[in-house]
Amino acid sequence: MESDSNPDRPRRILLKISGEALMGEKEFGIDPKALERICSEIKEIKNIPTEIGIVVGGGNIFRGVNLVDRGMDRVTGDNMGMLATFMNALAMMDMLEKMGIYTRVMSALELEAFAEKYIRRRAVRHMEKGRLVIFAAGTGNPYFTTDTAASLRAMEVGADLMIKATNVDGVYSEDPRKNANAEFYPRLSYMEVLTRELRVIDSTAISLLKDNRIPVRVIDLNVSGNLKRVIMGEDVGTLIC
Repeated sequence: MESDSNPDRPRRILLKISGEALMGEKEFGIDPKALERICSEIKEIKNIPTEIGIVVGGGNIFRGVNLVDRGMDRVTGDNMGMLATFMNALAMMDMLEKMGIYTRVMSALELEAFAEKYIRRRAVRHMEKGRLVIFAAGTGNPYFTTDTAASLRAMEVGADLMIKATNVDGVYSEDPRKNANAEFYPRLSYMEVLTRELRVIDSTAISLLKDNRIPVRVIDLNVSGNLKRVIMGEDVGTLIC
């Protein structure tokens, strides 16, 4: 375990990971190599130590919006998406525990055969005891993204920082993969994200974070060590505050 030489570093974080991050080189599902790499990055910061909550998306398994566009009921599609996040949460739990990290999956839906029901005070207690908590099934309600779920859980557990792990190195004026001249923003205010419609995090999530003054760091999870650099106080990616 590393010594704590930076009193200003975040003690409790909420990490939002997209489901697509678990695909690795695959076009669908979970790539075991990608899962292991991501969990190894998380283990690095757990040893600092840091109290960690995770919200993982489900886009690698199911994206309800795709079927909604073809006529599926929105509520049905969102419910299926929540179950996809649950599968990813269980996969992360299994890998993290194989790495020696005590983990709890807490679900916004009643699935007691597989996970604990989410109760805020219990989640906080788990984190205080050094357990990593993975929040599954979003908010438990349709029409809300996993970004919003991550913002909500960050507020409820009293996180010092929310980290959104993506596949680009921060926030740009446009998609840098489509426009090489897109402007990179090292720092943004919540209102700038909203008024410029940058869409790196949905507007509901940003509004919640703004109202509760929880900063967000957007980083590229594909770069080894980025997560640890953020925890150690380095200026990585884009800071929204």
